[in-house]
Amino acid sequence: MRTILVTGGAGFIGGCFVRGWLRLTPHALVNLDKLTYAGNPQSLTEVENDPRYHFVLGDIGDRPLVDRLLSAFQPQAIINFAAESHVDRSIDGPRPFLRTNVLGTFELLEAALEYWRKQPADARDQFRFLHVSTDEVYGSLGPGGRFHERSPYAPNSPYSASKAASDHFVRAYHHTYGLPVLTTNCSNNYGPYQFPEKLLPLMILNTLDRRPLPVYGDGQQVRDWLHVEDHCAALRLVLDQGRVGEVYHVGGNCELTNLSVVRMICDLVDPQARDLIQFVEDRPGHDRRYAMDTDKIERELGWKPTMEFAAGLQSTVQWYRQNRPWVAAVESRRSQRDRQGLGNR
Repeated sequence: MRTILVTGGAGFIGGCFVRGWLRLTPHALVNLDKLTYAGNPQSLTEVENDPRYHFVLGDIGDRPLVDRLLSAFQPQAIINFAAESHVDRSIDGPRPFLRTNVLGTFELLEAALEYWRKQPADARDQFRFLHVSTDEVYGSLGPGGRFHERSPYAPNSPYSASKAASDHFVRAYHHTYGLPVLTTNCSNNYGPYQFPEKLLPLMILNTLDRRPLPVYGDGQQVRDWLHVEDHCAALRLVLDQGRVGEVYHVGGNCELTNLSVVRMICDLVDPQARDLIQFVEDRPGHDRRYAMDTDKIERELGWKPTMEFAAGLQSTVQWYRQNRPWVAAVESRRSQRDRQGLGNR
């Protein structure tokens, strides 16, 4: 039985990965999470009694703690989900994004490198450090084309700048020190257990509650939507079969404007809720369009998204309808529906 160390495994994407790993494989998993507002152990109740699952409260920037975990559990891989991830919050307060996304990743890489160097040759050959990143590091696309793995970085928000920096550190630790790394850049994820600050859960919950539906600018920003289960399936493949040192794009091949997504949510919940749509001041520096070229991961690993967006959105709406206690618990800790990201600091 192999063991992996997952960082940020109580968050949205990390939590989905943890649940899937323990459901679909026989292997053990250690989950290191700081449990900031976005980390919710209630998202992991189905695995908390699994003897293969170990939760550790802590920060990826706590080098002695990470060293102890690596020594105690001897993982064959590290999957780094730990990150501050909301663009609006990064505009209002960039410092936590620098601290976690850049300095935290650096400390994690340092610990991983020291641990990897001490392993016997066969264990070094099998070890992997998988870094989970975002399409936002590439900036904004024009009306045509897609981001590919060789696209130049051009981050436009403090969040995307911090993720770009962490990507570069991961790449550097492979090319300089030989650490066997893998990097994935994904498009916009959606699905159950996502926090209400993000577009889909915010609009779903506001529609259910008959609250205003704030749409930034003209609502014509284009995003590529990827169901979180499809994303985690891709991550398992990359971890198992990906070529060391390579970058893989994971996208949903589903480009939609923000406004069209909001209207689809209204139609699923209550068509009259379209009257709740309010166009509000746009986010500073708001990227106009993202789209991911997934040819590489399809060609090399045989991965393709399986969840059609209309079906995925319907199931997501249904999940939020049926799990209001989860939402209430999240929002009792810190309100997630207030407007942020206007840069009034």
